[in-house]
Amino acid sequence: MTKKDFVQLMSAKTGSTMKDSAASYDAFLKVIEDKLRAGERVSFIGFGSFAVVDKPARTARNPRTGKPIKVAAKKVVKFKAGASLRELKKGKK
Repeated sequence: MTKKDFVQLMSAKTGSTMKDSAASYDAFLKVIEDKLRAGERVSFIGFGSFAVVDKPARTARNPRTGKPIKVAAKKVVKFKAGASLRELKKGKK
């Protein structure tokens, strides 16, 4: 699903214009991004939560040559599915 598809569905469900739905979509993502940048966790009960986690530096191997390479420490966004989303994945809903 693309942004355009999502905005169209959102517009149809809410009865708002495509322009308003696109603005809401952009604002929603911006709020999540801002909170994650601030180090906060973003949770939606039943759906899931987003959090920024630290990945430590490590040594990996180049698959082509087998030589070890150093991978720097970094921060990544992690998503953990909520109960209703997990049930959907299991095929119960």
